[in-house]
Amino acid sequence: MIRINLLPQKREARREASQGWLVAVMLVTALEVIILVLYHQLQLQDLARQKTINSELASQAQQIETAVQNHEAVKKQLGVLRAREEAIGKLQTARSGPTAVLLELAHVLTEGRGPSVDADKLAQLSKDNPLAVFNPGWDTKRLWLTSFAEKDRTVKIEGYARDGEDVSELARRLGLSNYFTDVKLLPAAREVDAKTKVEVVKFQLQTKVRY
Repeated sequence: MIRINLLPQKREARREASQGWLVAVMLVTALEVIILVLYHQLQLQDLARQKTINSELASQAQQIETAVQNHEAVKKQLGVLRAREEAIGKLQTARSGPTAVLLELAHVLTEGRGPSVDADKLAQLSKDNPLAVFNPGWDTKRLWLTSFAEKDRTVKIEGYARDGEDVSELARRLGLSNYFTDVKLLPAAREVDAKTKVEVVKFQLQTKVRY
């Protein structure tokens, strides 16, 4: 009977198996290390992006805070500028408004002229109510003024006219004008002129002015 000793071969096989397992473990470990390094790099990149976003948000917040702090000061400055603008506007109106009103009154009392009124409005009014339109042939010398007083844009006009129709013509013209509104005839009286001995109508008229 022949015996063969296989023990050394078995030992060699076990050694090779152990070495293969060790290599596998090392490879897995190396792979895990690589994955961890890559993951760490990604986390660092995300952290850098988040820091950039936070910095931008902080800058915007600072700008907003600065704007809010200056809000009251800006409002005060705007208030001063608006008040100054209104004052200048009122001053310009006070300078030019009364002059324009007096010029309009001169046109109303000038022969061949009339009130400043929109032509389309006048044409429509002529169709709807011809009696409300002013008479272009009115002799303006039949009426003269003795007083023109204004207070708070309310004007009181006094004067004399040959008859009541002349006073009505003046009231119609003022009522059509773009510069006058709310024209009211106040009580009138007939008098005899001391120089000419002609009977005339002493009238009073109240109106508001636009300027």
